[in-house]
Amino acid sequence: MSCKNCVFYLLIAFFSISRLFAQPFLPSGIPDRIILTWKGDPAHSQAVTWRTDVLTTGSVAQIAVADATPDFPKKAITLPATDDFLNAEGLLALYHSVNFTGLSPATQYAYRVGHDSVWSEWFHFTTAAEKSAPFSFIYFGDAQNDLKSLWSRAIREAYTHAPGADFMIHAGDLVNRGRNDAEWGEWFYAGGWIYGMKPSLPVAGNHEYARENATAKTRTLTPHWDKLFTVPENGPEELKSSVYYIDYQGTRFISLDTQAFFESTDAGKSQTAWLESVLKNNPNRWTIVVHHHPVYSPAFGRDNPEIRDAFKPLYDKYGVDLVLQGHDHTYGRGGNETNGARVKAKSGPVYVVSVSGPKMYLSGFESWMDNAAVNLQLYQVVNVSYDSIQYQAFTVTGELYDAFTLKKEKNNTNTFFDHTPPGIPIKGDLPPRYIQNMDSVEVKEYQTRFQQFKARTGRE
Repeated sequence: MSCKNCVFYLLIAFFSISRLFAQPFLPSGIPDRIILTWKGDPAHSQAVTWRTDVLTTGSVAQIAVADATPDFPKKAITLPATDDFLNAEGLLALYHSVNFTGLSPATQYAYRVGHDSVWSEWFHFTTAAEKSAPFSFIYFGDAQNDLKSLWSRAIREAYTHAPGADFMIHAGDLVNRGRNDAEWGEWFYAGGWIYGMKPSLPVAGNHEYARENATAKTRTLTPHWDKLFTVPENGPEELKSSVYYIDYQGTRFISLDTQAFFESTDAGKSQTAWLESVLKNNPNRWTIVVHHHPVYSPAFGRDNPEIRDAFKPLYDKYGVDLVLQGHDHTYGRGGNETNGARVKAKSGPVYVVSVSGPKMYLSGFESWMDNAAVNLQLYQVVNVSYDSIQYQAFTVTGELYDAFTLKKEKNNTNTFFDHTPPGIPIKGDLPPRYIQNMDSVEVKEYQTRFQQFKARTGRE
């Protein structure tokens, strides 16, 4: 064998071995994981966060009022980034953030991030209006699994369907293992440049929590969280990265951390007290709360009485309009009453639990639910105006599955209008993969619950 052939085969062996140990989504000098969030007033500020390798220094962001000519970069101002080091189980990276402030309301801006001669593309975003005005957002239940291969179609279909949406809400369990950097890489791969154009309101779920070591008694929020997301620091002192509120064009959005509630009695008490304070001192016409564990669970055999006992009385007392949740990997929508919400006028909120990723559980078809779905990936588009909230749930192939409207009356109560599309059957049949793992009694019990639910709701 010639020396040339020896070198050739050695190179093949080297690259074959290196591929076995290669990690996906490694940081580099090129900015990635670019995402918009808010740290302050959405009418006058916009936060952006991104990642590079640890060798990159001098990261900055540039911003200018956008116009249709290619000359706008000449008007851009440059702002230094705040750098934050992350050791993700041996994978080292720098996360950078800039909070653009002093912006004009209802104005389109262009920005980019980078350093020296290495830059991202120019992105656009539009600031919120200073006063109450119509807007829309996209809400996702748990993404969690198969983020690159299967959840990607949820966020991409949602953006294709509603490109004019003003922002996105992620109701927890964005990934399956919160400390796994590769899963965060898949989450960012799935959404790609959408994150850099449409701000996100992230909500922590139980899968963003993990035990730091085998002897730890409690789980803690992944160190990725406050590196990836810059949020308003207006929550309880010990929960400022995951509990917060933001006011957007006449609506108060409140993010709660229900896993922290379960991990610590003190965290539960502080969240409940904080929640009451931001509900009590709320000048907005609408109030939407987002958290991971449901007040009412749609999945069979699940329940969160601690969450219900702490939060539901406050939702009722202070007139919360809509509660958006995840965790149960099935779809359920219903009202405040434990015996269903077919009444038209009520003071309690509408509760929704949804799932956008491929991990699925079976529905319990509980009495609080007016609509349900099993084994469907969904996204929701919500339009908010002065007098109404219009909610629509779509499958990831674009079909409308559920819809309702809340109309705000003069006495500040809501009238509920059910717009469930006529002729669409409830998607509740057992998937074949579940049947093969269930005995005949379990199958019969499930089918009985499903038939009773259809009879109660008057749908097939």
